[in-house]
Amino acid sequence: MAEISAKLVQELRQKTGAGMMDCKKALKETDGDIEQAIDWLRKKGIASAGKKSDRIAAEGLVETYIQPGGKVGVLIEVNCQTDFVARNEAFKSLVKNLAQQAATADTIESLLAQPYIEDNSITVDEFIKQNIANLGENIQVRRFVNFAVADGTTGLVDSYIHTGGRVGVLVEIKSASEAAAGNEEFQALARNAAMQVAACPNVEYVSVDQIPAEVVQKEKNIEMGKEDLANKPENIREKIVQGRIEKRLKEMTLLDQPYIRDQSISVEELVKQVKAKVGEEVQVNRFVRYILGEGIEKQESNFAEEVAAQIGAK
Repeated sequence: MAEISAKLVQELRQKTGAGMMDCKKALKETDGDIEQAIDWLRKKGIASAGKKSDRIAAEGLVETYIQPGGKVGVLIEVNCQTDFVARNEAFKSLVKNLAQQAATADTIESLLAQPYIEDNSITVDEFIKQNIANLGENIQVRRFVNFAVADGTTGLVDSYIHTGGRVGVLVEIKSASEAAAGNEEFQALARNAAMQVAACPNVEYVSVDQIPAEVVQKEKNIEMGKEDLANKPENIREKIVQGRIEKRLKEMTLLDQPYIRDQSISVEELVKQVKAKVGEEVQVNRFVRYILGEGIEKQESNFAEEVAAQIGAK
């Protein structure tokens, strides 16, 4: 059996919200496999079915850029080491420019190789290195995604930034014509859809039919393995599991969420209302959400030891 370290137990606690002893037992039962341990806890009803919370804080900013006309958009995360630098105007300006330049990049490498937007004599990579020297912290482009309305189709790309650059969403809405894409109701839908995604961290898909079969099967296996069903007849278990699965899948989809501005309707009903107003087909095509520092583990340090080390170095 693999050794169950305190750090591994802590990581599982952060991902599930379960108690320390439950996490330790889950890791022992699954030979230290953290993903299997999460499933084990869920089967026991100890961990929630919400999205796994790898969100150990890292500093920096999530930023967006929407090209004039709304046909191209970018969502980018740039990390630094402290909140102090993240609030620095030079860092904020850098991130905004990187978001704009990422509209024409395919990878981080191609972005870094571009001439910098404010000084064509140097590359983006070279400018970032200058900022590292000036600000005294490591700066990294962690990830970005760009959306473009496909040729031969019509629609709009929009975005939303929440909590001062810690959460960002990029969304694409499709329409049947350019006239619809220019409609105020359609444009409001794009912005409100982005806000909805930011407000619903468990939402991962637009609709139930977009959820991969393996995800559905995994959820079913977890529900079938829950202890409260162990003594139920097979036909009863199937019905209960089916009901739970339907509920769980709806929790994962944007269109099934209660609309944040009017809880009496769902997002799907909102889309239908907009469709009726513009008189054409309207569809939420795709979205991406970034949460600052998601999945990044900050280096642990002891402040007293740091001070002592600095004094000793003088």
